[in-house]
Order: sequence, then structure tokens, then C-alpha cells
Amino acid sequence: MWGRRECGDSCMTIQRINTGITKHFRKLITPGWERTLYIMFFGQLMTAVGFSSIFPFLPLYVRELGTQTGLSIEFLAGAVFSAQAITMMIASPVWGSVADRYGRKLMVERSMFGGAILLLLMAFVRSAEELVVLRAIQGLITGTMAAANALIAGIAPRRQMGYAMGLIQVGLGAGIALGPLLGGVVADTFGYSEAFYVTSALLFAAGLLVWWGVKESFVPTEVQKRKSFMSAWREILRSSGVRVAYTLRFFSQLGRMMIVPVAPLFVASLMVGEDRVNTMTGLMIGAHAATATISAVYLGRLGDRIGHRKIVIVCMGVVGLLYIPQSMVTRDWQLIGLQALAGIPVGGILPAISALLAKFTQEGREGAVFGLDNSIISGARSVAPLIGSGLAIWFGLRTTFLATGLLYLGAMMLAILKLPTGREESIPVSGGKSGDT
Repeated sequence: MWGRRECGDSCMTIQRINTGITKHFRKLITPGWERTLYIMFFGQLMTAVGFSSIFPFLPLYVRELGTQTGLSIEFLAGAVFSAQAITMMIASPVWGSVADRYGRKLMVERSMFGGAILLLLMAFVRSAEELVVLRAIQGLITGTMAAANALIAGIAPRRQMGYAMGLIQVGLGAGIALGPLLGGVVADTFGYSEAFYVTSALLFAAGLLVWWGVKESFVPTEVQKRKSFMSAWREILRSSGVRVAYTLRFFSQLGRMMIVPVAPLFVASLMVGEDRVNTMTGLMIGAHAATATISAVYLGRLGDRIGHRKIVIVCMGVVGLLYIPQSMVTRDWQLIGLQALAGIPVGGILPAISALLAKFTQEGREGAVFGLDNSIISGARSVAPLIGSGLAIWFGLRTTFLATGLLYLGAMMLAILKLPTGREESIPVSGGKSGDT
């Protein structure tokens, strides 16, 4: 009798464990918004690794290719970055509106497969001018972050939008942290062309993953079919809080990119010798990206509970307070430490603004909303290096860090004064069905 009872208790325990495992496994393989989110996380990770892997050597690739028109290599090295940002700024709103008519999955596939083809072609260019042209076309065709955000915003429950956007941001941040290392190693070991082969393969694999794994039942509304792109954009911009959220996005991206052109020079000025400047600069950028990546999901979930407006306000203020002392550091390790700390609130800003945009706008507008969002990000990426370099030339390297801190504090004040409070109420996550929308 005792042995039978003991066996019964053990069997019951095993049965409960098996039931839990089966339930969790079924959750992963059953089509639903969480399954799509996890697939898009891996897709975003692969594309971010792919796109960012070419950053370390693009200027060197430009120098190796040479010029056929007599333009300076320095100008072409800058154009290879700015051309892509400018064309993406123009194209993103259009692709976003197309997504609202024909489906968000299609736009994700367009950006991944299109990027794979273009990056493969970059391995065969014969001059720096041809590379600049392909980079400009890349900006017109790609835009995986906007496409991924639109897809997730269209399927995730509003009450868990911060968590969903935070996880996508983790994929982006981790990819950006790993990509330059992979690209640099491949380029040094095998050559520049081979690095483009690897990058193209990663994007193609990500596209296949989305094509096979993401199931989207997209039916555009009749209103969406009849509306022109311009009328859809005007309607979005008239929504309460949207223009403020876009302005905060511009300021946030501006602050992140302003220090990029001066960071290596500032690190060099803090060091006794310059033999480890590249290593220390990479460590500074990597530490910032790592802490931002880690904090994104946690702060996204916190925003779902307490409200994303509060996350934006607090994180903007903390970033500003952490950037101001960076203008006063005397050692490289002090700068790296402060950059790592600043990455924590930066990780909260990115998904919080995305969640606010989703909450401030009507369902069915996700493509246009995040297309405009990506256009604003690209615009900030275009002008931020010029502003940062200009400040450094006119007032010194330290001024760029001081100005970045003041910019974030100004953005905090804008959020306090202008972000609506009524529309963005936090909705506690219940223990019920996570797929409810």
C-alpha cells in the first residue's frame, strides 16, 4: 500500500512536470503573437549582425576601391554612410504606408531579401562611387527595424507592448554589438569581399526564417485602401502625443549619434599612448550597447506596468545627468564607466517611445507610424555627426558630451510638459490569456 501511494505521488509529480513542459512547448510552436515575436527577435538579431558587420571597414574599403571621378576619398568615405541614411529617410514613410495596405510580413521580407541582394552586389563593385550608389539604393530598399516594429505593433497586445518592443530592441542591440567584431575578423582574415558574402548570407537566412516561421493574417480595411499616403500621414501626425513622441525620438537618436565622430579623438586625448585607442573606443561603444541591450526588456516590462511616459521622463533625465560629467573626465576608464551606466536608461528610452507611438495611434496604422519613425531616426543619423563634429571644432571635444547631456535634459522637460497623460495609462498585465488584444 505504501509503495503504491509513493508511486502514485511520484507519478502525479512527473505528470505535472510533463504537463508544464508540454504547455510551454505548445506555446512556442502554436501560431500566435509570442511565437512571431521570438522569431522576429532572432531575425532582427541576424540582420543587425549582418548590417553592422560592414561598419568597421567601410572607409577602408572605400580607400581600397579608389575613385574614378576625382572626388576625395574622405568625401566618399562620408558619403557611403550618409547616402544610405538620407535615402532611408525618404523611403521609410512610403514603405510603412505600403505595409498597411499589403501586409507587414511582406515588408520585413522585402527589407531582408533586398538587403541580402544589395550587400552581395557590394562585393563586386569596382569603385567607391559604385559603392556609394549601392548604399543609397540600400537605404531605399531596406529598413528592417521599421518593418519589424510595425509587424510586432500590429500583433502584440497593447498591455504588453513595452515588453515586445524591448525584446526587439535586445535583438537589435545584441546584433550591433556582435556585428562589427564578426565583420572585422572576416575582413582581416579573408578580405572585404568575403565579409560581404557572410553578411548577405545572414540577411538571406533571416528572410527565410521570417518567410517560414511568421504567420500573418492581414486584411486591410476599406478605409486604408482608399486613403492616400499623405492623408494617412496627416491623420497620424494629428493624433494626440504623436508629434511629441517623434520629437523625442529625434532628440534621443541625435544624442546617441552626436558623439560618434569625436569619441575616438576624445578617448585618444585621455590616454598616455595611442596604441590602444581603437580597443578602448570599441570597449566604450560595446559597454554602452551591452547595458542598453540588457535593460531594454526589463524597462519595457516596467513601462507596461507603470506607464511608458514615466519611463521616458526618468530615463531622459538620468541619461542627461550621466553625460554631463563625461565632459569632465580625466581618464579613459572613467569615460567607459559612465558610458556603460548611460546605456541602462538609453535601453529604456527606445522601446518606451515605440510603445507610446503604438498606444497613441489607431490599430491598422502601424506600418505608416513606424515608417515615419524610421524616417525621423534616419534624419537624426544624417545630421548628428555634423553637429557633433561642428561643436568639437568650434568649442572643443568635451563640449560635444556636455551638449549631449543638455539635449537629453531638454528632452526630459519636453516630455514632462507635452506628453499626454490621459491616453497613456498603464494597463497591468493580468495572468489571463497573453494573446488577448
